[in-house]
Amino acid sequence: MEPFVYRGEHTREISFPLGGIGTGCLGLGGDGRFKEWEIFNRPNKGGLNGFSHFAVKAETGDKVLDARVLCGDLAGSYSPPGGMGPARETMAGAPNFQEVVFKGEYPLAALRFQDARFPGEVKMTAFNPFIPLNDKDSSIPGAFFEVQFENQLEEDITYTLALSAANPFRKSVNGYKSNDGFHLLHLQSTELDPNAPGYGDISLATDAEHVSYQEFWYRGSWFDNLGIFWKDLTQSGPFANRSYEEAGEGDMGTLAAHIRLRPGQKGSIRFAITWNVPIFEHYWNAPETCCDGQTCSWKNYYAGVYADSTQSARYALAEWQRLYGETLRFKEALFASTLPVEVLDAVSANISVLKSPTCLRLEDGSFYGFEGCHQAGGCCEGSCTHVWNYAYALPFLFPALERSMRDLDFRHNQRADGKMSFRLQLPLGSDCSDFRACADGQFGGAIKAYRDWRVCGDTDWLKSNWQAIKKCLEFAWAESNEDRWDLNCTGVLEGRQHHTLDMELFGPNAWLTGFYLAALKAAAEIADFLGETETAREYLELFARGKDWADHNLFNGEYYCQKIDLRDQSVLEAYDALNYWNDEAGEIKYQVAAGCGIDQVAAQWHANLCGLGEIFDPTQTRKALASIYRYNFKSTMDHFFNPCRIYSLHDEAGLVICEWPEGTYKPVVPLTYAEETMNGFEYQAAAHMIQEGLIGEGLEVVRAIRERYDGRKRNPWNEFECGNNYARSMASYALLLTFSGFQYHLAENMIGFDPIKADSEAFQCFWSVDSGWGTFHVHGKAVTLRVLYGQLGLKTLRLAFLAGTGIRSVVLEGQDVPVAINEGVFDFDQQIFIQEGQSLVVTTQA
Repeated sequence: MEPFVYRGEHTREISFPLGGIGTGCLGLGGDGRFKEWEIFNRPNKGGLNGFSHFAVKAETGDKVLDARVLCGDLAGSYSPPGGMGPARETMAGAPNFQEVVFKGEYPLAALRFQDARFPGEVKMTAFNPFIPLNDKDSSIPGAFFEVQFENQLEEDITYTLALSAANPFRKSVNGYKSNDGFHLLHLQSTELDPNAPGYGDISLATDAEHVSYQEFWYRGSWFDNLGIFWKDLTQSGPFANRSYEEAGEGDMGTLAAHIRLRPGQKGSIRFAITWNVPIFEHYWNAPETCCDGQTCSWKNYYAGVYADSTQSARYALAEWQRLYGETLRFKEALFASTLPVEVLDAVSANISVLKSPTCLRLEDGSFYGFEGCHQAGGCCEGSCTHVWNYAYALPFLFPALERSMRDLDFRHNQRADGKMSFRLQLPLGSDCSDFRACADGQFGGAIKAYRDWRVCGDTDWLKSNWQAIKKCLEFAWAESNEDRWDLNCTGVLEGRQHHTLDMELFGPNAWLTGFYLAALKAAAEIADFLGETETAREYLELFARGKDWADHNLFNGEYYCQKIDLRDQSVLEAYDALNYWNDEAGEIKYQVAAGCGIDQVAAQWHANLCGLGEIFDPTQTRKALASIYRYNFKSTMDHFFNPCRIYSLHDEAGLVICEWPEGTYKPVVPLTYAEETMNGFEYQAAAHMIQEGLIGEGLEVVRAIRERYDGRKRNPWNEFECGNNYARSMASYALLLTFSGFQYHLAENMIGFDPIKADSEAFQCFWSVDSGWGTFHVHGKAVTLRVLYGQLGLKTLRLAFLAGTGIRSVVLEGQDVPVAINEGVFDFDQQIFIQEGQSLVVTTQA
C-alpha cells in the first residue's frame, strides 16, 4: 500500500482534525464527510451539525449533467440501534461519488473523488495552518478547503461547489455579506450577548468571483428542507436566495461558488469554515468544587484575536496563500525526512493532537491540556504533568506554548515547601489540588524546564523559574513531605510514590528514582550555568549516590525492578494506606516487584533527548531494554489474557506495561494497567531501544502501533489511551529526535546531529528550535543545514558522525566561514546567523 494513502475500507475510521491550537476542530472523514463538529469548547465525538456538507454540480448551457454530494459511500453500520437506518444528516440518501482516495500527510489532507457519472475530476485539499513557531496563525478557528475541478469533456462546463451548514445556535439568524471580494454566509444567534456562555457564530466564506446563496433552506416539516434543497441544487443555474425575518432553530444555509471551465481546463475554488464560540465554561467539575459554587468561564485566546467568525474568515482568505505556503513548507520538510515509513507516520499523525479538543489556549494565550477526550468532555484535567512528560512535539514545534505550561505550573501548582500538584486547576488562581504529589510528574517538571531552556536559550526565562525548580527538587527531602521520598538524602526514592499509572509504589524502584536522578542532574547543570557552584555540587553528589545505589541494587542481571517485600503490611501502615493490602492473598497490591516494567529506564530516554548524559549504567540500560522487548512485546494478542482496557486484540501486536517472566512471582493484584498496550509508553520504549542500538526491535514496536491505526480498525489521527487524541502519544515525536541524533543548547548557540542512517548513507530530516526550523541533509560529500523559517544563530555545530573525516570547506551562502574543527565539533570564530532560505554547507574530502 502506498504510504499515507487510504482506500476503500481503510478510509472507514478516518476523522482528520481541521482546526487551530485551542480552537476545537472539524473532523474530515475518509469519505469526505464532516464527521465531527468539535467547535463548541468540548469534545463532540461523532457529533454532526445538521445536513452540513459539500455538494457539486456540473452543467452546460441550461442542462444539468450531474449533481452529487462530495463524499464517498457511507462507512460503518447501516443498522444502528434506533432501527431507522443511518442518520439522514450523513447525506447518505443523496447520490455520492463511487470512490474516494484519501491521502493524509498531516497537516494536509488530499482527497480524490472518482465517479464515471460525474463529468470531470474533483480533488480536495483540506488543512488548517500548521506553522511551527507561529502559534498565532496556527490557532485560527477554522477549516480550509480548496476544491479543484478538471473539465474532461469536449465542451465548456460550469461547475458549482455548494457548501451547506446548519446554524447550531438558538434563535438562529443567517445572513449573506460581501465586501473586498469576499463572500460570507454568517450563521449567528440573536438570543445571547456575545460575551455570554453559549453564544457563538459560524461563517462559510469564499473568495470566488461568482457566487449564489440561500440564507435559509426551506422551513417545513418531515423531510421538506432537504428535499427542496436537492431540488434547488439539481436545477440549472445558480441558487435563488430564500430569507426569513424570524429567528429559527437549526436553520440550514448554503453558499455556492461557480466556475466555468473550457475543455481540459482546471480551476479551483476556496472555502473556509470559521467559528467563534468565545466563552469557555468550566464544565467538568461540580459547581461546588469550582468558583465558590458559581459557573466558571473565561474567554478563549482566539476570541481576543478575532471579534467574530467573519473576521477570522476574512483573515483566512486574505492570507490564504501565505498560510498555505508556510504550512506546505513544513509538511514537505517533514515528509522529505528519510525516516522509516512507520516512524514518519507515527511522528506526523500524532502532532494532530495539538489541533484537537484535548488542547486549550487560555485568554492570555497560555497552553492548557486535558490528557485526551471522552465523547463529550475532556478526560483528566489539568495539563497533567505525568502524562504531558511524554509529549515531545509541542516543546520543539511551538516552544513558547510549552514554556507557558512551565510558567503556569510553577506559578499556580506549587506549595510553599515545593510540593507540586500534578493537575492545574482552572480558572487560574484556584486553589491547588490537595492530592498527594506525583513523583514522575514532580521531577519531570524540572527536567522539562531544563529542556525548554536549551530549546530557547532564554536564560532570563530560566531564572524566573529557578527558585521554583529548586523547591520542586528539595521537596524530596523536606520534612513536610507526607510521602517521605528521600528524607535521608540518599538519592533514591523510598516511601509512597504516586505515578502515572494512577496508584503508588512503595519502596525503591528505578522507574521513579530515575526521574529524581535526571532532575537532580538537570538542576545541577542549571546551577552551574548560573554560577551557583555549591548548589550544583550538592545536587551532583546526591545524584552520584543515588545512581550508584540504583545500578547496584535494583538491577537483577536482566532488568531493573522494585525492592519490596509484598508480605510486609507495615510498609502500608506507615502511610495509612491499608487499602493497598490484599487480605485474601496476604500481600500488597499494585506493585511491580520482580516485574519487567515498560518505563523502568524512561528517565534515561528523557536524558538522551535533553542532553543530560548518563543516568543509569549504559550496559545495564541496554540489557533492560532488550528484556522489555523480550518479555513485554507480544507479537499477537490471540493467546494473551488482558483484564484491563483493550487497546490491542486478536492478531495485533504490542508492548505491554509490565510482564513477569517465567520464574518470577507476579503479584495476585499486580501493577495497574499491567496487561495493556498504551501507545505513548510504547513509543517511549521503542525510541529508547533505537537510541541504544536495538533498532530492529524498536521499529517493530512502532510498526505494531501504527498497524493498529490503519484506518480500517482505528482512526490514524486519533491514538487513544484514557480518551481520544491522547497527549502521551506525542512521545512519537521523540523518534524524529532519535533518528536525527538531534542535539541543542541555544543558550550556548549550539545544535548538532548524529543521525541513524537506517536504510542508506543518505539522510534527511526536519529540525526545529525556538528561533527557526528547517532541514538537515547528508548526501555524498555534502552536509547541508538549511533554515526554512526564522533564523538560527550558531557558535557551535556538532556533527559527531564526521569525527575523523577530513573537511574541505564550510560555506554559508557562498562565503567561507572561519571555524575550528575537532572530532566533529565545529566551533565558529564568531557567531554566525543562518537566515530563512539560507544554507550552511559542510563539504568533506572523502
